[in-house]
Amino acid sequence: MHAKNWLRGATVSVAVVVANMFGVQPVLANTDMPGKGVVVQPGQDNVDGENFQTIIVMKALEALGYDVKPVQNAKYPALHIAISNGDVTFMADHWNPLHQAFFDKAGGEAKLSRRGKYLPGCAQGYLIDKKTADKYNITNMGQLADPKIAKLFDANDDGKADLAGCVPGWGCERVIEHQMDAFNLRKTVTHNQGEYSAIIADTITRYKEGKSILYYTWSPYWVSGVLVPGRDVTWLEVPHSAQPSGADTTLPNGKNYGFKINTQTIVANKGFISKNPAAAKLFDIMQISVNDVSAQNLKMKEKGEGGWKNAMRHADAWIKAHQSTFDGWLAAARAAAK
Repeated sequence: MHAKNWLRGATVSVAVVVANMFGVQPVLANTDMPGKGVVVQPGQDNVDGENFQTIIVMKALEALGYDVKPVQNAKYPALHIAISNGDVTFMADHWNPLHQAFFDKAGGEAKLSRRGKYLPGCAQGYLIDKKTADKYNITNMGQLADPKIAKLFDANDDGKADLAGCVPGWGCERVIEHQMDAFNLRKTVTHNQGEYSAIIADTITRYKEGKSILYYTWSPYWVSGVLVPGRDVTWLEVPHSAQPSGADTTLPNGKNYGFKINTQTIVANKGFISKNPAAAKLFDIMQISVNDVSAQNLKMKEKGEGGWKNAMRHADAWIKAHQSTFDGWLAAARAAAK
C-alpha cells in the first residue's frame, strides 16, 4: 500500500512538472470557480422594482462560475413551490415574515433554505396625503370607520373611501383583508386590488389634482420618492395589531403601523444549498441597503429607466461603486468551498 501511495504521488508531481515545462496549466480543483458546471435557475415575481436585487445575486453567482439561466417569473406562492420542487433554484425577494404562509405551504425548513438578511428594514403600511391629515387630524386607520372621514377619500362617489391596495398573490392583500374586518372598515372603505402600478398611478394623479388620497405601499419602492412621507403624505397607525398570524406589529418606539418591519431574504432549494457551500455562504452574507434599492427604483420612475436591461446596467454601476464589498462576498464564498 505504501508503495502504491508513493507511486500515485510521484505520478501527480511529474505531471505538474511536465505541464509547467511546456507552459500548460495542470487541471486541478478550481477554487476560484466553485460553481463551475452547476446550473442555477433564478425566479422572481414580475415586479420591476425587484429586478435590481435579483440581478446582483445572479452576477455574484456568475462570478463564482455558476451557469445562471435567465430569470423565470411567477407569483410568490408558485415560486416558493417551484423552489421546493427544484424547478427554480432561488428567489432573492422573499419577504420575511410577510411570506411565511407561502414558505410553510411549500414545505418550510424541510425543503427550503432561508438565509441571511439580504435587504433589511423593509417597511409597509397605509398613508394619506398630509394636507387632509393635518386639516382633519387623521392619524389612525381606525378613524376611517367614521363615514364622514372615509368619504374624504371617496374616488368614485359611492360614499366609501378608496384604498389603493395590494396585488392578489403578494401576501399583503391577506393582511389588508384581515385588517378590514379587524378595524371595522368594511362598510366605509373599499380595498381596490389589481395591478399596483396602474392603481398607484391613478392615486398620484389624484394627489396632483389636489384631491385626498389613501393608499398602501412599501419600501424600498419608488412611490415614497414621489409621494415623500413627512412632506407630501403621512403614515397612519392602526388601532391595534391585527395579522392573520396573530403577530404583534408594535414597534420598539410604541408606534404601530399594522405590519412588522420585514427583511427580504434569499430563499433557495435546500438540496442545492447542501451541495453548494459557496452559494450557501454567499446567500448568508450578501446585504444591500433599502436606500440603495429605493434610489434605483426612483431612477426607474423619474428617468424612464425601467425594465430588465436598465436594471442590469444599474446593478453593474452598484457593483462598481461597491467593488470591495462585492469582492468580499466572493472571497468568503470561495473560502467556504475549499
